[in-house]
Amino acid sequence: MRIAAYALLFLALPALADEGMWTFNRPPLAQLEAKSRFKPTAKWLDHVRLASVRFNSGGSGSFVSPTGLVLTNHHVGADCINKLGRKDANLIEDGFYAAVAKDEPRCPDLELNVLVAISEVTKDVKGVEKPGMSAADVNTAQKQKMTELEQACAKATGDRCDVVTLYQGAAFDLYRYHKYTDVRLVFAPEGQVAFFGGDPDNFTFPRFDYDMALFRVYDNDKALKPKDFLSWPKRPLQDGELVFTSGNPGNTSRLLTVAQLETLRDLTLAYRHEDLARIRKVLQAYMARGPEFERQAHTPLFGTENALKAIGGYLAGLRDEKLIAAKRGAELGGVSPGFAAIAQAQATYRSFFVAWYETENNTFGSKLFGIARQLVRLVAEKQKPNDQRLREYRDSNLNSLELALFSPAPIYPELETALLASGLADLQRRLGAQDPTVLLALAGKTPEARAQELIAGTTLLDVAKRKQLAADSQAVAASTDALIALARALDPQARALRKRFEDEVEGPVKVAQTQIQAARNAAMQARGGAADSYPDATFTLRLSFGKVAGYEEDGKAVPAWTTFGGLFAKSDAANGAHPWDLPKKWAAARGKLKADTPFNLATTNDIIGGNSGSPVINRAGEIVGLIFDGNIQSLAGNFGYDDRYNRAVSVAAPALLEALDVVYGAKALVAELTAKR
Repeated sequence: MRIAAYALLFLALPALADEGMWTFNRPPLAQLEAKSRFKPTAKWLDHVRLASVRFNSGGSGSFVSPTGLVLTNHHVGADCINKLGRKDANLIEDGFYAAVAKDEPRCPDLELNVLVAISEVTKDVKGVEKPGMSAADVNTAQKQKMTELEQACAKATGDRCDVVTLYQGAAFDLYRYHKYTDVRLVFAPEGQVAFFGGDPDNFTFPRFDYDMALFRVYDNDKALKPKDFLSWPKRPLQDGELVFTSGNPGNTSRLLTVAQLETLRDLTLAYRHEDLARIRKVLQAYMARGPEFERQAHTPLFGTENALKAIGGYLAGLRDEKLIAAKRGAELGGVSPGFAAIAQAQATYRSFFVAWYETENNTFGSKLFGIARQLVRLVAEKQKPNDQRLREYRDSNLNSLELALFSPAPIYPELETALLASGLADLQRRLGAQDPTVLLALAGKTPEARAQELIAGTTLLDVAKRKQLAADSQAVAASTDALIALARALDPQARALRKRFEDEVEGPVKVAQTQIQAARNAAMQARGGAADSYPDATFTLRLSFGKVAGYEEDGKAVPAWTTFGGLFAKSDAANGAHPWDLPKKWAAARGKLKADTPFNLATTNDIIGGNSGSPVINRAGEIVGLIFDGNIQSLAGNFGYDDRYNRAVSVAAPALLEALDVVYGAKALVAELTAKR
C-alpha cells in the first residue's frame, strides 16, 4: 500500500487535486471553477442535496424516480433484506423483486434522512464558555447547549435536528433532516453477484459487482413524490470526465494529531481489529452448522469481514513510518499549545482505555445485551432534564432510538448465545478473572454457561416486553430479567468511565483542537489570505469532486472501466469456483448482455466508509454511477488523500439498467427509472 507524504495536508491547508469531503454550505466553488471550469450553482447544489439520502443504519443513497425510489448498495440494504427473509425465503441468497406495489415489504427498523437545511451555530455553542471554566466544564456546557438547539429546532419544525461538531470542535453546524421510517424493499439481486469475488476481491480493482438495491419511501402510506431526484444520463460517460459524489462518509482522521493517531494505532483500532477477528471465527463456526444458521449469520459475517479488512488497511497506513513522520514534521513547526495538551489527554486515556472499552464501549457481541443496556439507561435518563441527559437520550433523538429499540426484526437466541459466550470469554481474558466487572458479568460461571443462562433468562426477544419496561422505571429497577439485571449491575462503572473519558479526554481535546485550528487559519492567511478547507468526515452529507480515471499499480496500468464481458471472463478463469461463481439468472443471460457494456468504474472522488450507496453525478446533475467500494489504496484515505492511487469504485449507470432489464426482466422498474421527466 502506498502512503504519500501529506505534510501540507496535515496542516489543513487548501485541499489539493481532487481531495476533499466538502460540506454543502461551504463548497470549494472557486477552486472547482479554476480546476474544471465548472461552478455549481446554488440551484444545482440544492437539487443534489435534496436528492441525496442517508441510511441511518450506515450508508448513503439517492432518490432516482418521482415515485420515491431510492437507489443504494445491496450491502447497505442487506440489514433490511436479511431481516425480511425467513427460513423458507433467503432473500440475501435468492434476491427479491416486487413487480407491484402491494408486494413491497416494509423494513422493520430502517430510517432514512434527507438534509433540508444547514445553519451555523458555532457562536451559540462556543458562547457558553466563561473565563475560568475547566475543559471538562466547557465540554459539558457545550453539550447542554447543543441539546437545547436541537430540541428547539425539532419542536419548531417536526424534523430531526443534529448539531454537528466540525474541525474537532472548532466549529458547529445545525443539520435539519426530514426523516422517513416507512421504507419498503423493491428490488435486490442475489448476494453472490452483488458481492462477486467475495472477501478476496473486497477493496480491489478491477471489480465486477452488481452491488445495488432499490427501496421505496412511503409517506402516510403513499409512495413519496420527491421534488428532487436524479435522472439517468443522456450520453455515455467518458474517461477523464468531471464527476461528483454526494454521500455521508462515516469518519476520517486527517486532522488528528500524532498523539491521537498513535492511540488509534496502538489501542482503538488494534482492539477493534482483534475483536472482529474473534467474531468472524464465531460466525463462521455457527454458519457451518447448516443452511438456516448460514442465513441467520450471513449479514453479520459480511459486515464483520468488511470492517476487518477496512481496519486492517487503516492499521497498515498508521504503521507506515512515512505517514507518522510527515505528520510529526508538520507538528514540529506549529506554535499551538494544543499539541501538548492533546498528548497529555491521550496519555490519560491510555491509562484506563481497556476498562473503558470493555464496559462502556462493549456489548459483548450480543444484540439483546445492547437492548438491555439501552432500556436501563433510557428510563434513568428520561427522569433528568433534557439538557442534562447523555446525548443519545435527548428528546430530539428518542424517536430514532426507539425505532431501533422496538424493532420487530428477528433475533436468533442460538446466535446470541454463541456471540455472548465469546464476548464474555474475551472480557475475562483482557481484564483478568478477578476483575470486579468480570466477576459481575460471569457470576461464578464459565463464559459458555453464563451466556446460556443469560439468553435463556431474558424476555427481551418480546418487543412488547421491551416497550413495557421502557415506559416504567420501577419495572426496570425491579426486573428479574437476566440481561436487565446484568446491565443494571454494570451500569455504574460504565457511566463512571464514560464521565472520565468526557472530562479528561474529550473535553481537553476539544479545547486544544480549537487552538490548533486557529493556528491553521493563521497559516492559511499567511500564505495569502483565506483558503478553502474541509473538516473531517462525521457521517453527514458531503460533496466530493473527481474524474473518471485509472491508475498505476506495481508498474502496470489499471484501466478505469470493467465490462460485462470481463465479469464472465473472470468467472471462467476461476472455473466458476466460489466466490467467482454466477447466479443462474446471470449465467442464462450471458449471450443477451452486451459484452462491452461498462460495468464497474474507478474515479478519483475522495470517499471513505459511509459513502457506500452514494450516487456518482455528472455536471448535468444526472446519476452516472453508484459508489460501492474503494481500492485498497483508498483505505489510507482515512488519514490523507493521494489522487495518484486513491480510487472510488462504482457500478456504472448503463450496467444498472441493462441488468435490471435483461437479467431480471424488471421492465416496469426500468420504465419508472427512465421515464421522461
